[in-house]
Amino acid sequence: MQLYKDQTLKLYNSLSSTKEEFRPLNEGHVGMYVCGPTVYSNVHLGNCRTFMSFDMIFRYLKHLGYKVRYVRNITDAGHLEDDAEQGEDKIAKKARLEQIEPMEVVQRYTVDFHNILQQFNMLPPSIEPTATGHIIEQIEIIKDILEKGFAYERNGSVYFDVKKFNEEHEYGKLSGRKLEDMIANTRELAAQDEKNSPQDFALWKKAEPQHIMRWPSPWGDGFPGWHLECTAMSTKYLGEEFDIHGGGMDLKFPHHECEIAQAEASNGVSPVRYWMHANMLTLNGKKMAKSTGNNVLPTEIFTGENKIFSKPFSPSVVRFFMLQAHYSSILDLSDTALLASEKGYHRLMEAIEAIEWLPASDQSDFDVAAWKQQCYDAMNDDFNTPVLIAQLFEAVKHINQIKERKETISQQDKSLLQETMNAFVFDVLGLETKAGSQGESDKLPGVVELLISLRNEARANKDFKTSDKIRDELAAMGIQLKDGKEGTTFSMN
Repeated sequence: MQLYKDQTLKLYNSLSSTKEEFRPLNEGHVGMYVCGPTVYSNVHLGNCRTFMSFDMIFRYLKHLGYKVRYVRNITDAGHLEDDAEQGEDKIAKKARLEQIEPMEVVQRYTVDFHNILQQFNMLPPSIEPTATGHIIEQIEIIKDILEKGFAYERNGSVYFDVKKFNEEHEYGKLSGRKLEDMIANTRELAAQDEKNSPQDFALWKKAEPQHIMRWPSPWGDGFPGWHLECTAMSTKYLGEEFDIHGGGMDLKFPHHECEIAQAEASNGVSPVRYWMHANMLTLNGKKMAKSTGNNVLPTEIFTGENKIFSKPFSPSVVRFFMLQAHYSSILDLSDTALLASEKGYHRLMEAIEAIEWLPASDQSDFDVAAWKQQCYDAMNDDFNTPVLIAQLFEAVKHINQIKERKETISQQDKSLLQETMNAFVFDVLGLETKAGSQGESDKLPGVVELLISLRNEARANKDFKTSDKIRDELAAMGIQLKDGKEGTTFSMN
């Protein structure tokens, strides 16, 4: 179904700093590129939040009926320890320290990356190219940029000439930085620095004799600059112009700024229509990062190994926690927040299980069609998952009221409610039931609801012996009843 024809999607474009109506280059088709991981260590939870945000966006675009080509790269070469292009390649350094081949490092942490994302129920991208698999394409782009006068070769390395580029284009338009200000705030170049200007960045770096990862090129043995791989792979698989480019907020400058410059220098056109940036996950109020050691591995939460947390939390609970904040806002991780999210997650899942067993009437007190559109309105407003989740819990209130026969729902609305809840909870938000899949139990919730109904009748007749017996027998089987203002709900241990 082409739902996108009936929905107006707006998203925040980092390039214009405004919300814009989403209009892809080709109707019904979306090209989306997201910067992937540098695979030199285990993926931490902060990285996962970025990939989860774009997984949610990918899911919603597919739900609307778009045919999406989602490209997410693997950086397996060219990323130096320091963004100023000094130091050692992160993967080569890990290989040297552990005395293994660099590609062993790449393989180990690529497998870990895929395993963690699978546990979080993230969909795989359409294409997942690697930097080392596209050395030829990167060399060709460098040759093109050199030919057009926007780069220069120096001692076997090739640098992008930012000043020259800025004479004809605008360097800094994504991050809002002015080249004049950057130059004014930069210290003088050291005498041994081979770059013309501190703002220039490497397209190709000469490999020193001890450098393990190296490839032949017209300028000698070396390796590509970090920024170049994304330009090469995004344009190869999505074209010189494509719809969405995403990544973490920390990549806006210099990485994404350099991508724009490279593509414009080579192709003459701005490559991306909508730039999107996911914000960071903090821990104890500080940025989560591998380099500082202030990070949490997902497995430490799933297993309860990290003593910051009082208990293990399932991947779906952690995913639910992350989606309760807008992708562009900072989110702080804590044990208290995860415990609250776990309660909300179980309440949501119990309500979804209960829909099938709701009594149908001739009329509805709950306007399901209007509620459904409010769910779409939330997602159409820059993928606003917190507002969507609030709408889902609005439905939970009605479900509990209908269970207690304080409200009514027609069979038609009941079917629409079930279809919509499943679509947004499982297809769009990517959550899974407590057992890890839909259909945990087909009949048990209905049986429990029947027993709750019999217990309510017993309580109404002041037959507390029967009422207590039903409650206690269910508790013995691991089914806890909870009496509240909105009626009786249950949870299964």
